[in-house]
Order: sequence, then structure tokens, then C-alpha cells
Amino acid sequence: MNERHMYMKTNGVIVLTAALVWAGLIVNVQGMWEKIDCDGEPTARHENAFVEVNGKFYLLGGRGIKPVDIFDPVSREWSEGARSPIELHHFQAVEHQGKIYAFMGMIGRADGERPLSHIWIYDPAEDRWEEGDEIPEDRRRSSAGVVVDGDKAIIISGIIDGHRGNHVKWVDQYDFITGEWSVLADAPRARDHFHAAMKDGKIYCAGGRNSSRATGQTFELTRPEVDVYDIDSDSWESFPESHDLPTPRAGTSTVIADNHLIVIGGESGLIATAHDEVEAYDLESDEWRTLAPLARGRHGTQAIVHDDNIYIVAGSGNRGGRPELSSIERFEYNLRRP
Repeated sequence: MNERHMYMKTNGVIVLTAALVWAGLIVNVQGMWEKIDCDGEPTARHENAFVEVNGKFYLLGGRGIKPVDIFDPVSREWSEGARSPIELHHFQAVEHQGKIYAFMGMIGRADGERPLSHIWIYDPAEDRWEEGDEIPEDRRRSSAGVVVDGDKAIIISGIIDGHRGNHVKWVDQYDFITGEWSVLADAPRARDHFHAAMKDGKIYCAGGRNSSRATGQTFELTRPEVDVYDIDSDSWESFPESHDLPTPRAGTSTVIADNHLIVIGGESGLIATAHDEVEAYDLESDEWRTLAPLARGRHGTQAIVHDDNIYIVAGSGNRGGRPELSSIERFEYNLRRP
């Protein structure tokens, strides 16, 4: 038998319980994740970012001060770049004009965690870090979702007080050209430890939780709802409850590929190991489908879509911070195949 999941909703937040179903009842799984054999390996880490720039993949951040690790998907070789000048973790990094931006991350450990005061920027061409513009003091937080829309970054939700609490619905816009910040319409609900993904002017927020170490519920209060932000109208809508994320979890990686919103891995209060579930929402048919599980369950990392493949690396293999992983795997994602 395989352990699967059953959920109860309390005050709009998912509380997890366990259930067992026969493996023979699990159907309609598609594809396969392949562990990639590489020349060299990156520094193991979690709560990190993973971003493509000009055909190379950059693994950066994570708890502790780590070097940037650079992956060539053609030669399958890893090389090492500059170490970050400060500790950067719990952020979804984005690329703009050939540079990688870290918004709304954390520094520090355990109860000493605090949000970044500035944007941090890595320039792959120069292998150099620099401190960017200051983040408005009254809008600082971490574990937020971030996307790029033209010359703007849009930052959604997050948590102010490390893992203890004070989750926010805030949405902010940063102009890469002018350095100006703008406040946009609040999200329908607060969430942290999630990634945002964008397609056709809409930003999708799935997964995440309301981290609450202060009440002993760091992992349990996962968010099943899927919220969608329309950039043009500065407004929000939500999927109906019947289309909630099938396996609520946080610390997920999220991408859009083949017109599917794909939520990968994660952690929850249900199981001690990291989730290996991969679930895809068809944005045309409005249906969830189950894809093949990760070769190694993981959370606290980021995924890249490149040449009809999804790549994921690093992260933690169990709920919390250990073991930190260095393996990389990929999924060939032609989801329109029957």
C-alpha cells in the first residue's frame, strides 16, 4: 500500500490527516522523472533559487552562504561561481535583462530570521553580486511569489516574521527601470512558502501555507485554494473549491508548461519526508491531472522549464531542513499527448 492524503478544512485552512489506499487505485499518472548523471555536482542546499539565463542554469542562495553553481544542460557539467555576500534564503528568484534578482528573501536562522532590506542581484556575465534598491520598510517579507511582467516585477503575499507568523496578502510592483515601488490589490488570502507562475497576463498562486511556529503549526496550515491575479484589471479571482490543489502542500516549485499549471514537490504536516507529488492543472479544460512523482521528493527549491523539459535540483528531502540535496532531475513534459 502507498500512503496518500485526506484533508479537512477548518476556517478556510487545510488540516491534514492520513489515509491509506491501495496502490492499484492510483491511476492516470503520466510521464517519468529522470535523474541526470553530471560532470561534477552542486553544493547541497535548500530554500534556494534556480533560474535560467541564456541557456545556463544558476543555482543560488539557500541557508548559509553558498556559491552560485552553474549547470550547462547540453554538456551536463557543473561549475562554480561567486559566493553570495550575505545569506539569502526563502526567495523565488527571477531573471530580467540577463541578471538574476532576489526579492523578499530571509536572512538568519530559526527565531532570528528577518526579511531582506534590499533586493540582491547576481550578474552571470560578470559573476558578480550587488546590492540593489531598498525594499520599502513597511512592505518587507519573505517566502513570497514573484513573476516578471515586462519591466516590472510583481511580488505576492509572504510572511514577515520568519516562520513564526504574520502572513500577508500584500501585492507589490517593482519597476526595474525606474526603481519605483507600487502597491497593487491585495490577494484574496495570505500564503507563504509558494511560487507564483504567469501566463497571458494572469498570475497563478497555488500551494503554500500560513507558517505558524508561534502556535506549533509550522507545516500544517497548508492552503489548497488557487488564486489568480489579472494584471490588466488589478483584480483577483479564485478557482472554485472543487478545483482546489489536490494535494495541499508548501515549499513547492511551480511552473507553467504546455498550458498547464504544474505544482511540484513540497512539504506538509502529513508526512516526514518531502512530497514527491507532481500535479498539473489544464488551463483549457480546467482539470487537475496527476503526473509521475519526482524521483526524489524535495521541497524548498525552484524549477526551470527549458526545451520541453522541466528541471529541478537541490532542496530538502524531508520536512524541515535535512537532508539537503544536490541531485538534479528532469521531466519531458509533452502533456498534450494522449
